[in-house]
Amino acid sequence: MKKILVTGGAGFLGSHLCTKLVLEGHHVLCVDNYFTGSKKNIEYLLEYKNFEVIRQDICFPLYVEVDEIYNLACPASPVHYQHDPIQTMKTSILGAYNMLGLAKRTGAKILQASTSEVYGDPLEHPQTEEYWGNVNPIGVRSCYDEGKRAAETLFVDYARKHNVNAKIIRIFNTYGPKMASNDGRVVSNFILQALKGENITIYGDGSQTRSFCYVDDLINGITKMMNSNIMGPINLGNPNEFTVLELAESIIKLTGSKSKIGQFWELPEDDPKQRQPNIAKARMFLNWEPKVQLKDGLIQTIGYFKSTL
Repeated sequence: MKKILVTGGAGFLGSHLCTKLVLEGHHVLCVDNYFTGSKKNIEYLLEYKNFEVIRQDICFPLYVEVDEIYNLACPASPVHYQHDPIQTMKTSILGAYNMLGLAKRTGAKILQASTSEVYGDPLEHPQTEEYWGNVNPIGVRSCYDEGKRAAETLFVDYARKHNVNAKIIRIFNTYGPKMASNDGRVVSNFILQALKGENITIYGDGSQTRSFCYVDDLINGITKMMNSNIMGPINLGNPNEFTVLELAESIIKLTGSKSKIGQFWELPEDDPKQRQPNIAKARMFLNWEPKVQLKDGLIQTIGYFKSTL
């Protein structure tokens, strides 16, 4: 049994990760300040003796003894991280600094949940880990994009300078049960609009592309990375690419909704036109690739949102 710290453990990804680790028999310490996470996401885990929760902001140091640290804490959708951009930057940078300090003191392995947003609006397609990105440093998305880029720098420098066993993953679009209904993401927006019979709202003309990875696949990739002997960064995502318009049409069909694609709004500032991971390294070093097809994952996600309405 390992003692494992998961920051952001009450969030969408964090709660799924906590569940997997608890069921594997590890002692899991979930840390969250509930800025975007929800107590409901982890409520059922409180029945397990090998699970505990601390309410804390990781911008402040945490004094615990652990073997592994998964650093997932940070608002991850534009609606949330733009709500308080300064706090988002602090969480990305000060949070990484504090967790790296904890890893240095305890000798714990530590994994940083970085993001495909480090590539910005990419000029290279699909995106490989060697691509440095095309990021606006002063745009409305910069607090998240640049915060995550700075966190990666801290992780690499702690590995070089202090020999911390640090690992970096870059997460591409992920969906599944426990997504927040108010996070403004395309999958949750479309599903909720379809279930309510509302017109589907699309930003831009719908030709922009995304690659959607089901949450169970992603969590398997995250734990494989922690158990590997490489630092990364490693892309984790589904390389199958879909336009936003194709996604909307699939959701309307799967929900049996009478919704129409009826509203096209202006594309938000710095919104990427293309997003697709090259996962050759994940296949080679982690023996990992997504298994769940988009249709099957959407059916599970639609079922979850039906239960919440």
